[in-house]
Amino acid sequence: MDNLKAGIEAILFTCDEPMTLGRLKDIFPEAKPEEIRQAIAGLRGEYEATGRAFSLEEIAGGYQLLTRPAHADIIAKLKKAKADRKLSAAALETLAIIAYKQPIKRVDLEAIRGAQSGELIRALMERSLVKIAGREEIPGAPLQYGTTKEFLDTFGINSLEDLPRPEEVK
Repeated sequence: MDNLKAGIEAILFTCDEPMTLGRLKDIFPEAKPEEIRQAIAGLRGEYEATGRAFSLEEIAGGYQLLTRPAHADIIAKLKKAKADRKLSAAALETLAIIAYKQPIKRVDLEAIRGAQSGELIRALMERSLVKIAGREEIPGAPLQYGTTKEFLDTFGINSLEDLPRPEEVK
């Protein structure tokens, strides 16, 4: 019974959707449906008794581990932080071009990308990954962009020399 309970717990921890009794029975063919129900009831009781941050709930015809509502604020902060850290493919492309070609003017960046990049540069600057690195000494003195220390920290590198060479990436 303990092995069954531990196995069900492992499955529920890894699934992001409710697990039906039928699916659990398919995974544990040696277990009777009542044994699976007892294991689930045992897990539910343990979580309640120990005051876990999650509970085992029966929803949508199956069983799922859910964070307790008391922790909703903390989970929301985590999800926001994760979303804030994610960069779109276009932002990553823009950041890579700036990292390898810095200091680079927006017009040169856009020529390489073949697309407007002003909004992406602004978003990367808001995340402190890109900064104004100076101005080119030509008429109009266009801004040049480069990466920041935050860029190095975010990607876990000590210096720009640690970036992989383009031929290494292929």
